Amino acid sequence: MLYSICMKKQTNTDITIDPKMKFGKPVITGTRVPVDLVVGKIAGGMEIEEVEKEYNLTHEEVLAAFRYAAELIASEEVHIA
Repeated sequence: MLYSICMKKQTNTDITIDPKMKFGKPVITGTRVPVDLVVGKIAGGMEIEEVEKEYNLTHEEVLAAFRYAAELIASEEVHIA
């Protein structure tokens, strides 16, 4: 999946990619919280509720980060040599 680096892109209503914000990393719409931060914190052992409180996110916003990550993985092409 390729994204233009010259324009803002909203992947869905919950995730935004803007090259002028956080170096173009996908963020939760309306915040500056990157998707990789949310997923990484939970993967590192933080509870979802802790992430919500720490970054002032709703439960739906946290789930949106996981949906976005799942979509990226699902669209990945694996080439076995």
